[in-house]
Amino acid sequence: MALDHDIKQQLVQYLQLLEGDIVLKVSAGNDPASMEMMSLIDELASMSTMITVETAQLPRTPSFSVNRVGEETGVSFAGTPLGHEFTSLVLALLQVSGRAPKVDQSIIDQIKSIEGEYKFESYISLSCHNCPDVVQALNLMSIFNSGISHTMIDGAVFKEEVETKNVMAVPSVYLNGEFFESGRTTVEEILAKLGTAPDASEFDKKEPYDVLVVGGGPAGASAAIYAARKGIRTGIVADRFGGQVNDTLGIENFISVKYTEGPKLVASIEEQVKEYGIDVMKTQRATRLDKNDFIEIELENGAVLKSKTVIISTGARWRNIGVPGETEFKNKGVAYCPHCDGPLFAGKDVAVVGGGNSGVEAAIDLAGIVRHVTVLEFAPELKADAVLQDRLYSLPNVTVLKNVQTKELTGTDKLNGISYIERDSGEVKHIELQGVFVQIGLVPNTDWLADTVERTRMGEIVVNSHGATNIPGVFAAGDCTNSPYKQIIISMGSGATAALGAFDYLIRN
Repeated sequence: MALDHDIKQQLVQYLQLLEGDIVLKVSAGNDPASMEMMSLIDELASMSTMITVETAQLPRTPSFSVNRVGEETGVSFAGTPLGHEFTSLVLALLQVSGRAPKVDQSIIDQIKSIEGEYKFESYISLSCHNCPDVVQALNLMSIFNSGISHTMIDGAVFKEEVETKNVMAVPSVYLNGEFFESGRTTVEEILAKLGTAPDASEFDKKEPYDVLVVGGGPAGASAAIYAARKGIRTGIVADRFGGQVNDTLGIENFISVKYTEGPKLVASIEEQVKEYGIDVMKTQRATRLDKNDFIEIELENGAVLKSKTVIISTGARWRNIGVPGETEFKNKGVAYCPHCDGPLFAGKDVAVVGGGNSGVEAAIDLAGIVRHVTVLEFAPELKADAVLQDRLYSLPNVTVLKNVQTKELTGTDKLNGISYIERDSGEVKHIELQGVFVQIGLVPNTDWLADTVERTRMGEIVVNSHGATNIPGVFAAGDCTNSPYKQIIISMGSGATAALGAFDYLIRN
C-alpha cells in the first residue's frame, strides 16, 4: 500500500525534527498486513538517513519496535499505525530520537520513579479517536523507564487474539497479561492507578485561590482563562481535562473552525490554559462543597482546597438505560462510542438504544461496518433530524423499532441479546445480537453536591444570568447547569459569563 501524498509530506516535515539515530526492528511475513506495514517502514527509511531497519524476531508478526542505537526502548507497534494512530507513530519516532515531549517535568519524574517490570499491551482500532492518548501515554512511559514496555495492537490485524481475549471495546489495556483498563486514559490517570499520584498533603499546602474552577471541560477552561486574564489567582481541579469533548469525534459547528475533532480541540484549549499560569490539578475528583470563611472543596483523596469563589463546571456523562445486564456487560458487548468500538463488531448484529440525533448517527455509522443494526426508540417516533432519518431509512441493513422499552440485556460471560417490551401491546420480545450501543442523552455530574446547591429535578444546577447559584460566591457553567442547550460553544460562553460574574463578586465583596 503506497502512502498518500499528504501523509508523505507530513512525514518529511516531521522527520526533519529527529535529533538522534533510530533503529526500527521489524518482524514481517508475506501476508497483506505485513506488506502494508513494510510499505510504511520502507517509506520512513527512504525519507531520513537517521532511520535504519533491521529484521528481528518479535512476539507478533507483523510488528516493529522503535529503538535507539544499541538500546531497546520497549515501544512496539503490531500492525500499521496510520489513521488516528499516525500521530502516535510520529511522536514515538521523535521522542525515541531524543526530542523532548510536551509534558510537565513532574510527569517525567513520576514515570522515572516507577520500579519493577511493567509489560503493557493496548488493543486499538485505527478509527478510534480515544486510542491515541492511551498509546502515546504508554509509549512515553516506555521511553523514560527501562522497566516499562508497550505494544500497540491493531485489533483488525490480530482478530484471533482479540477474540481469544474477549476484547469488545477499545482501547483495552493489559498489564503483564492481565486486564488493566478500558477506555480513554491519560498518562496522569495511568500513573495514579500505578500509585505514583501526588498525595493529599501536596494539595493541603496550596494557598487559597481567588477563583477555583471544578471541572476541566470547555466551560471550565473558558472560565479559568477569563479569570486568569483578570490577574487573579486561578486554579482548575478536574477528574479529566477536556471532559466529554475528548470523546467527541467530528465537530462541525464550532464557529470559525469548519471541522475539528474533540481531542485536537482539547489539546488546543489545554495549551492556552497553560499560557496563563493557571494551577491545573488533574485526575482529582471533588466530593464535597462547604462554605466557611472560604469556600472549601474536598477531594476524593481527602485534601481540601480553599477559594474566595468557586465555579462548578463538572459537565455531564452518558445516561445509562438502567436495566439488568447493562453494568455486567459493559465493555463485553455494551458500548457507548460507535466510532471507537464499532470496528470490533464488524460482520455482527448490534442494536442502538436511542432515536435522537446521536442514536441515529450511531446507527448510520455502524450500518457501514456491521451485518445488521436494530434501532430501539421509546417514543412513538424518532426524535432525530429529518435529514438523518431519511438517511437511516435508506439503509438496507437497519431495522427501526419505535414505541418500545428496553427490558434487559442478556448474556453469560458476554452480551448475547436484548429483550424489549412493545409498549402498545405489552408483549415482550427478544433479539439475539452481539453488541448494544447506548445513546440516550446525558446526566449532569452533580451528585457530589448533595443538598448544598440548588438543583433541578434532573440534577442540573440552577444559575442566573450571571452564572451565580443560590450560594454567594459559588457559580456554575456548562452542561451541569440548567442551560437548555448542551453545546461546546454555549458551554464556553457560560464559562466566560461565570468567570466575569465571579470577578464582579470579588470586587463587590
